[in-house]
Amino acid sequence: MSWLRALGLAVVAAAGAATAVAQTAAPAPAPRPYRPVTDAMLRNPDAGDWLMWRRTWNSWGYSPLDQIDKRNVGKLKQVWAHDLGKGTQEGTPIVHDGVMYVPNPGDYIQAFDAKTGEALWEYKRQYPEGVNGGTNRNMAIWGTTLIDAGADNMMYAVDARTGKLVWETKVLEPKLPARATAGPIVANGKIITGRQCQPAATNDSCIITAHDAATGKELWRTRTIPRKGEPGDETWGNVPMEQRWHVGTWMVPSYDPELDRIYIGTSVTIPAPKFILGGVDKEHLYHNSTLALDPANGKIVWYYQHLIDHWDLDHPFERLLVDTAVTPDRSEVTWINPRLKPGEQRKVITGIPGKTGIVYTLDRKTGEFLWARPTVFQNVVKNIDGATGKVTDDPERVFTRKDETIMVCPGTNGGKNWPAGAYSPRTNSMYMPMQNMCMNATVQSGERDPSLVYGFKSEYIPAPGAEKIGVVWGISAETGKTVFKHEQRVGVMSLVTTGGGLIFGGDVAGNFRALDDKTGEVLWETNIGSPVSGYPISFAVGGKQYVAVTTGPSLVAMAARRMTPELPSDSGAGQVVVFALP
Repeated sequence: MSWLRALGLAVVAAAGAATAVAQTAAPAPAPRPYRPVTDAMLRNPDAGDWLMWRRTWNSWGYSPLDQIDKRNVGKLKQVWAHDLGKGTQEGTPIVHDGVMYVPNPGDYIQAFDAKTGEALWEYKRQYPEGVNGGTNRNMAIWGTTLIDAGADNMMYAVDARTGKLVWETKVLEPKLPARATAGPIVANGKIITGRQCQPAATNDSCIITAHDAATGKELWRTRTIPRKGEPGDETWGNVPMEQRWHVGTWMVPSYDPELDRIYIGTSVTIPAPKFILGGVDKEHLYHNSTLALDPANGKIVWYYQHLIDHWDLDHPFERLLVDTAVTPDRSEVTWINPRLKPGEQRKVITGIPGKTGIVYTLDRKTGEFLWARPTVFQNVVKNIDGATGKVTDDPERVFTRKDETIMVCPGTNGGKNWPAGAYSPRTNSMYMPMQNMCMNATVQSGERDPSLVYGFKSEYIPAPGAEKIGVVWGISAETGKTVFKHEQRVGVMSLVTTGGGLIFGGDVAGNFRALDDKTGEVLWETNIGSPVSGYPISFAVGGKQYVAVTTGPSLVAMAARRMTPELPSDSGAGQVVVFALP
């Protein structure tokens, strides 16, 4: 080799080395600014953030943002979308400081730039052998971590800046069918979580837990099925402990920081027909109830039972915490406490916590019954005693023997189900997504058989005279009067309200729309192409307001779609879709 060629090769090599050195020495991109989320921020979040399931502890599902309003919502356009993981998509995005975090089935978390949709990081939980993922409706955010309840019965936290696992804590054995299909809230540094509990998980798995948000250490657990000798034990009759199954708390709690109370709803027993359990006259506490808990120790301060449930008409859904005058209008409100003084200011729990579609309003200090009214057609509640709040089932709808078939309204799909309603302080009204659906239910066995799950099989049918399956009800929180009804052919899903006077929500046909919060008029609509199955939110980045929702497969959507066979088949694609004004 000539010295000229050798010199040339050396120069090229040196240049390449210099380039490599220059490349490795280039400054790394500046980390995104991140403010640790405090309890004070959760109590009074920035208007542009969405920090928990329904944005605030009171479960309103309300954003004060008003840049998008009734005058300009017709100009709303999709600005970005991103594919999500596979499986049942019922998630709620969280947004903080311009970053969106989306929970997926199977404990798969994605982080995006909330303005552009750029993927930032992802976390995929590794399960033990034999554990499968499931629905993941929401996460919590606190400090620098995202906190969730895993399908492996672990509580865990990942770093919100990187997606790296920070801590994990075992709650129950990983393979027990007692996972949390909805995630936690964080209240004053405590992670509060309910869960479902199928028979194979045993009654010791029917629990509500509190963990330390910084470390994951368990602080207490509260059982929703009494043990022998405990208060409520007698309400199960002679049912052995090992056959007291499934009083689940499978949706998200609410929290009142002033009263320092956690509020959470419970589900039906397994099996549902009470003649197979302790008897049709027994309460089987604490099924189908609202529970008020002391977050210091988990003790039940009071409870109210909404229904002795023979039909899987669960009552675990959102509890709206509202301070309002209470003046129930007798023209529409069927059941009223005679001691109630019209116009009296109360701290109440209100809304439609169960599948029956009945609006219950309780005093949240004491659990005192104030008023209740039906919405969609129901035939299971015959009466509610206004003075005591005691609910009487219609005896003609109560199962008494094997192979008995009864038409029950609503059916197990609701009425109301996990798709969440919302409240607006602008109108002092609640808005609820409902289905006009019933079922023909047939008892499968007269014995306790956990393999039959709820103890009956059902065939969904439209409610009597109903051609329009989906209906959004607007109801005054003060008077109980109907503000409006928006009815449509296809089933409706979760809602969110905004300071711009709008209600955003979607349906099982993929339509996403904005309604006027006073009239129910449709002001804007688009089709996303897949059932709008998740919980919509509204947030802001850089002073610009956005609206987002997740789409994809959902059991409630599939059930509602059976009533509308003319719909094309669902592609099943899951996405997060974001809209803004041009």
